[in-house]
Amino acid sequence: MTLSDFNYHTLPLRDDYEGKVIATLTEAKSNTGSRPAVLYLHGFIDYFFQAHLAEAILSAGYDFYALELRKCGHSLLPHQHPNYCRHIEEYFEETDTALQYIFSKSGKPIKLLGHSTGGLIAALYMHKGDKRELVDRLILNSPFLEFNIRPRLLRAFGKLIAPPLATVLPYSNLKGVVNPIYPSSIHKDYHGEWDFDLTLKPIQGFPAYFAWIHAVDMAQKELRQHADIKVPVLILHSDRSFIPRKEVDNVHEADIVLDVKDITSIGSRLGKDVTLQAVTKAKHDVFLSRKPAREMAFALLMNWMKK
Repeated sequence: MTLSDFNYHTLPLRDDYEGKVIATLTEAKSNTGSRPAVLYLHGFIDYFFQAHLAEAILSAGYDFYALELRKCGHSLLPHQHPNYCRHIEEYFEETDTALQYIFSKSGKPIKLLGHSTGGLIAALYMHKGDKRELVDRLILNSPFLEFNIRPRLLRAFGKLIAPPLATVLPYSNLKGVVNPIYPSSIHKDYHGEWDFDLTLKPIQGFPAYFAWIHAVDMAQKELRQHADIKVPVLILHSDRSFIPRKEVDNVHEADIVLDVKDITSIGSRLGKDVTLQAVTKAKHDVFLSRKPAREMAFALLMNWMKK
Protein backbone atom coordinates (compact mmCIF):
# COMPACT_ATOMS: atom_id res chain seq x y z
CA MET A 1 0.00 0.00 0.00
CA THR A 2 0.95 3.64 -0.50
CA LEU A 3 -0.55 6.82 0.91
CA SER A 4 -2.60 7.13 -2.30
CA ASP A 5 -4.66 4.20 -1.00
CA PHE A 6 -6.26 6.38 1.68
CA ASN A 7 -8.93 9.04 1.85
CA TYR A 8 -8.37 12.08 4.05
CA HIS A 9 -11.21 13.78 5.93
CA THR A 10 -10.80 17.17 7.59
CA LEU A 11 -12.56 17.28 10.95
CA PRO A 12 -13.59 20.84 11.93
CA LEU A 13 -13.22 21.33 15.68
CA ARG A 14 -14.10 24.06 18.17
CA ASP A 15 -11.82 27.11 18.09
CA ASP A 16 -9.26 27.23 20.89
CA TYR A 17 -6.86 29.82 22.34
CA GLU A 18 -4.99 29.96 18.99
CA GLY A 19 -8.08 30.22 16.80
CA LYS A 20 -9.28 27.76 14.15
CA VAL A 21 -8.61 24.07 14.87
CA ILE A 22 -8.88 20.97 12.69
CA ALA A 23 -7.90 17.31 12.81
CA THR A 24 -7.44 14.85 9.94
CA LEU A 25 -9.01 11.40 9.77
CA THR A 26 -7.31 9.01 7.35
CA GLU A 27 -9.43 6.14 6.03
CA ALA A 28 -8.20 3.19 3.99
CA LYS A 29 -10.01 3.06 0.64
CA SER A 30 -10.25 -0.73 0.95
CA ASN A 31 -12.25 -0.56 4.20
CA THR A 32 -15.49 -2.51 3.93
CA GLY A 33 -17.41 -0.68 6.63
CA SER A 34 -18.73 -4.02 7.88
CA ARG A 35 -15.71 -5.22 9.91
CA PRO A 36 -14.24 -4.28 13.28
CA ALA A 37 -11.84 -1.35 12.87
CA VAL A 38 -8.54 -0.14 14.29
CA LEU A 39 -7.99 3.57 14.95
CA TYR A 40 -4.34 4.67 15.12
CA LEU A 41 -3.02 7.68 17.08
CA HIS A 42 0.50 8.88 16.21
CA GLY A 43 3.24 10.14 18.52
CA PHE A 44 4.95 13.48 19.23
CA ILE A 45 6.27 15.30 16.12
CA ASP A 46 4.62 12.64 14.01
CA TYR A 47 1.80 11.92 11.59
CA PHE A 48 0.41 8.89 9.76
CA PHE A 49 2.75 7.56 7.06
CA GLN A 50 2.93 3.89 8.07
CA ALA A 51 1.01 2.39 5.15
CA HIS A 52 2.54 -1.02 5.90
CA LEU A 53 0.86 -0.96 9.33
CA ALA A 54 -2.51 -0.35 7.71
CA GLU A 55 -1.84 -3.11 5.17
CA ALA A 56 -1.09 -5.64 7.92
CA ILE A 57 -4.22 -4.72 9.86
CA LEU A 58 -6.42 -4.81 6.75
CA SER A 59 -5.00 -8.20 5.78
CA ALA A 60 -5.85 -9.54 9.23
CA GLY A 61 -9.53 -8.73 8.67
CA TYR A 62 -9.97 -5.27 10.18
CA ASP A 63 -10.74 -1.86 8.71
CA PHE A 64 -8.11 0.81 9.31
CA TYR A 65 -8.24 4.49 10.25
CA ALA A 66 -5.62 6.93 11.51
CA LEU A 67 -6.17 10.23 13.27
CA GLU A 68 -3.75 13.12 12.82
CA LEU A 69 -4.30 15.20 15.93
CA ARG A 70 -4.70 18.98 16.09
CA LYS A 71 -1.53 20.99 15.36
CA CYS A 72 0.23 17.84 14.09
CA GLY A 73 1.00 16.59 10.60
CA HIS A 74 -1.60 17.62 8.03
CA SER A 75 -3.72 19.17 10.81
CA LEU A 76 -1.16 21.91 11.57
CA LEU A 77 -2.45 25.32 10.44
CA PRO A 78 -0.23 28.36 9.68
CA HIS A 79 -1.24 30.29 12.80
CA GLN A 80 -0.61 27.35 15.17
CA HIS A 81 2.44 26.22 17.15
CA PRO A 82 3.39 22.63 16.18
CA ASN A 83 2.32 19.91 18.62
CA TYR A 84 1.26 22.54 21.18
CA CYS A 85 -1.32 21.80 23.85
CA ARG A 86 -2.07 22.89 27.40
CA HIS A 87 -4.03 19.79 28.43
CA ILE A 88 -3.91 16.30 26.94
CA GLU A 89 -7.70 16.24 27.14
CA GLU A 90 -7.74 18.76 24.27
CA TYR A 91 -7.23 15.78 21.95
CA PHE A 92 -10.39 14.09 23.21
CA GLU A 93 -12.63 16.14 20.91
CA GLU A 94 -11.17 14.72 17.69
CA THR A 95 -10.94 11.26 19.25
CA ASP A 96 -14.65 11.43 20.10
CA THR A 97 -15.47 12.53 16.54
CA ALA A 98 -13.32 9.84 14.91
CA LEU A 99 -14.70 7.03 17.08
CA GLN A 100 -18.30 8.10 16.45
CA TYR A 101 -17.69 8.26 12.68
CA ILE A 102 -16.07 4.81 12.59
CA PHE A 103 -18.78 3.26 14.78
CA SER A 104 -21.49 4.72 12.54
CA LYS A 105 -20.03 2.73 9.64
CA SER A 106 -20.16 -0.76 11.14
CA GLY A 107 -21.69 -0.61 14.60
CA LYS A 108 -18.84 -2.81 15.83
CA PRO A 109 -16.46 -2.13 18.74
CA ILE A 110 -13.20 -0.41 17.79
CA LYS A 111 -9.61 -1.24 18.67
CA LEU A 112 -7.66 1.88 19.69
CA LEU A 113 -3.92 1.82 18.86
CA GLY A 114 -1.58 4.54 20.12
CA HIS A 115 2.16 5.04 19.68
CA SER A 116 4.34 6.92 22.20
CA THR A 117 2.54 10.21 23.01
CA GLY A 118 -0.42 8.78 21.08
CA GLY A 119 -0.24 5.88 23.51
CA LEU A 120 -0.42 8.28 26.44
CA ILE A 121 -3.41 10.02 24.85
CA ALA A 122 -5.13 6.71 24.10
CA ALA A 123 -4.58 5.42 27.64
CA LEU A 124 -5.90 8.62 29.21
CA TYR A 125 -8.86 8.53 26.84
CA MET A 126 -9.71 4.97 27.86
CA HIS A 127 -9.48 6.15 31.47
CA LYS A 128 -11.93 9.05 31.12
CA GLY A 129 -12.94 9.77 27.48
CA ASP A 130 -16.64 10.27 26.65
CA LYS A 131 -16.82 7.68 23.85
CA ARG A 132 -14.58 5.03 25.39
CA GLU A 133 -17.50 2.59 25.47
CA LEU A 134 -17.10 2.30 21.66
CA VAL A 135 -13.63 0.73 22.18
CA ASP A 136 -13.22 -2.88 23.23
CA ARG A 137 -9.40 -3.17 23.12
CA LEU A 138 -6.45 -0.85 23.69
CA ILE A 139 -3.09 -1.40 21.99
CA LEU A 140 -0.11 0.66 23.11
CA ASN A 141 3.10 0.77 21.06
CA SER A 142 5.87 2.02 23.39
CA PRO A 143 3.55 4.39 25.27
CA PHE A 144 4.96 7.64 26.71
CA LEU A 145 4.15 6.96 30.38
CA GLU A 146 7.20 8.72 31.85
CA PHE A 147 9.89 11.17 30.73
CA ASN A 148 13.17 9.44 29.95
CA ILE A 149 15.39 11.94 31.74
CA ARG A 150 18.29 10.88 33.95
CA PRO A 151 19.20 11.60 36.67
CA ARG A 152 15.79 11.62 38.33
CA LEU A 153 16.60 14.91 40.05
CA LEU A 154 16.87 16.63 36.67
CA ARG A 155 13.55 15.10 35.60
CA ALA A 156 11.89 16.35 38.79
CA PHE A 157 13.34 19.83 38.24
CA GLY A 158 12.00 19.98 34.70
CA LYS A 159 8.52 19.04 35.89
CA LEU A 160 8.75 21.64 38.66
CA ILE A 161 9.64 24.61 36.44
CA ALA A 162 7.26 23.77 33.57
CA PRO A 163 4.00 25.07 35.17
CA PRO A 164 5.20 28.56 36.15
CA LEU A 165 7.04 29.05 32.87
CA ALA A 166 4.01 27.95 30.87
CA THR A 167 1.79 30.31 32.87
CA VAL A 168 3.99 33.40 32.55
CA LEU A 169 5.26 32.68 29.03
CA PRO A 170 2.73 30.35 27.33
CA TYR A 171 5.01 29.60 24.37
CA SER A 172 8.31 29.27 26.22
CA ASN A 173 10.05 26.14 25.06
CA LEU A 174 13.10 23.95 24.89
CA LYS A 175 14.79 23.50 21.52
CA GLY A 176 16.84 20.47 20.62
CA VAL A 177 15.06 18.09 23.00
CA VAL A 178 14.48 15.56 20.21
CA ASN A 179 17.57 13.48 19.61
CA PRO A 180 17.97 13.57 15.79
CA ILE A 181 19.55 10.11 15.90
CA TYR A 182 16.11 8.50 16.22
CA PRO A 183 14.32 10.10 13.21
CA SER A 184 17.49 9.78 11.13
CA SER A 185 17.56 6.06 11.98
CA ILE A 186 14.11 5.78 10.38
CA HIS A 187 14.22 7.96 7.26
CA LYS A 188 15.45 6.38 4.02
CA ASP A 189 17.65 9.36 3.12
CA TYR A 190 19.67 8.88 6.30
CA HIS A 191 20.04 5.51 8.05
CA GLY A 192 16.55 4.00 7.78
CA GLU A 193 14.16 2.40 5.33
CA TRP A 194 11.04 4.57 5.63
CA ASP A 195 9.91 7.62 3.68
CA PHE A 196 8.11 10.48 5.39
CA ASP A 197 7.62 14.21 4.86
CA LEU A 198 10.48 16.02 6.58
CA THR A 199 8.43 19.21 6.84
CA LEU A 200 5.82 17.37 8.93
CA LYS A 201 8.33 15.24 10.85
CA PRO A 202 11.69 17.06 10.70
CA ILE A 203 14.91 15.31 11.69
CA GLN A 204 15.74 18.13 14.14
CA GLY A 205 12.19 18.08 15.51
CA PHE A 206 10.09 20.97 16.80
CA PRO A 207 10.48 22.79 20.12
CA ALA A 208 8.99 21.17 23.21
CA TYR A 209 6.80 23.81 24.85
CA PHE A 210 6.74 23.96 28.64
CA ALA A 211 2.93 23.99 28.43
CA TRP A 212 3.09 20.65 26.57
CA ILE A 213 5.60 19.26 29.09
CA HIS A 214 3.26 20.17 31.95
CA ALA A 215 0.26 18.70 30.11
CA VAL A 216 2.10 15.42 29.58
CA ASP A 217 3.27 15.34 33.20
CA MET A 218 -0.30 15.83 34.48
CA ALA A 219 -1.64 13.07 32.22
CA GLN A 220 1.11 10.67 33.26
CA LYS A 221 0.50 11.44 36.92
CA GLU A 222 -3.23 10.80 36.59
CA LEU A 223 -2.64 7.44 34.96
CA ARG A 224 -0.07 6.42 37.60
CA GLN A 225 -2.42 7.32 40.43
CA HIS A 226 -5.91 6.56 39.15
CA ALA A 227 -5.94 4.48 35.94
CA ASP A 228 -8.46 1.66 35.88
CA ILE A 229 -8.91 0.88 32.19
CA LYS A 230 -11.70 -1.66 31.81
CA VAL A 231 -10.86 -3.16 28.40
CA PRO A 232 -7.98 -5.57 27.68
CA VAL A 233 -4.69 -3.74 27.06
CA LEU A 234 -1.72 -4.90 24.99
CA ILE A 235 1.59 -3.08 25.45
CA LEU A 236 4.25 -3.75 22.81
CA HIS A 237 7.78 -2.52 23.58
CA SER A 238 11.41 -3.21 22.81
CA ASP A 239 13.35 -5.65 24.96
CA ARG A 240 15.91 -2.99 25.87
CA SER A 241 16.61 0.73 25.80
CA PHE A 242 19.53 3.14 26.01
CA ILE A 243 20.32 6.79 25.22
CA PRO A 244 22.81 7.00 22.33
CA ARG A 245 25.52 9.61 22.12
CA LYS A 246 26.24 9.09 18.43
CA GLU A 247 24.94 7.19 15.41
CA VAL A 248 25.80 3.54 15.94
CA ASP A 249 24.33 0.39 14.47
CA ASN A 250 22.55 -0.82 17.61
CA VAL A 251 20.21 2.19 17.63
CA HIS A 252 18.17 0.00 15.27
CA GLU A 253 17.82 -2.69 17.93
CA ALA A 254 16.58 -0.81 21.01
CA ASP A 255 14.23 1.91 22.20
CA ILE A 256 16.45 4.99 22.25
CA VAL A 257 13.57 7.37 23.10
CA LEU A 258 11.89 5.93 26.22
CA ASP A 259 12.98 3.66 29.05
CA VAL A 260 11.49 0.17 28.73
CA LYS A 261 11.49 -0.18 32.54
CA ASP A 262 9.15 2.81 32.83
CA ILE A 263 6.86 1.45 30.11
CA THR A 264 6.50 -1.94 31.78
CA SER A 265 6.32 -0.86 35.43
CA ILE A 266 3.71 1.87 34.84
CA GLY A 267 1.95 0.12 31.96
CA SER A 268 1.30 -3.02 33.98
CA ARG A 269 -0.88 -0.97 36.36
CA LEU A 270 -3.14 0.67 33.75
CA GLY A 271 -5.92 -1.88 34.25
CA LYS A 272 -6.76 -5.36 35.44
CA ASP A 273 -6.14 -7.05 32.07
CA VAL A 274 -2.77 -5.86 30.75
CA THR A 275 -0.52 -7.96 28.52
CA LEU A 276 3.13 -6.88 28.22
CA GLN A 277 4.99 -8.14 25.15
CA ALA A 278 8.68 -7.44 24.58
CA VAL A 279 9.71 -7.37 20.91
CA THR A 280 13.29 -8.55 20.47
CA LYS A 281 15.60 -5.88 19.02
CA ALA A 282 12.74 -3.49 18.31
CA LYS A 283 12.94 0.28 17.86
CA HIS A 284 10.88 2.82 19.79
CA ASP A 285 8.13 2.41 17.19
CA VAL A 286 8.09 -1.37 17.07
CA PHE A 287 6.34 -1.33 13.67
CA LEU A 288 9.22 0.67 12.15
CA SER A 289 11.82 -1.83 13.35
CA ARG A 290 13.97 -3.91 11.05
CA LYS A 291 12.12 -6.78 9.42
CA PRO A 292 12.61 -9.59 12.00
CA ALA A 293 11.49 -7.42 14.91
CA ARG A 294 8.72 -5.86 12.83
CA GLU A 295 7.33 -9.25 11.88
CA MET A 296 7.48 -10.36 15.50
CA ALA A 297 5.55 -7.25 16.56
CA PHE A 298 2.84 -7.88 13.95
CA ALA A 299 2.58 -11.54 14.97
CA LEU A 300 2.19 -10.63 18.65
CA LEU A 301 -0.43 -8.02 17.78
CA MET A 302 -2.51 -10.29 15.55
CA ASN A 303 -2.37 -13.23 17.96
CA TRP A 304 -3.56 -11.04 20.82
CA MET A 305 -6.35 -9.50 18.72
CA LYS A 306 -7.66 -12.97 17.85
CA LYS A 307 -7.97 -14.05 21.49
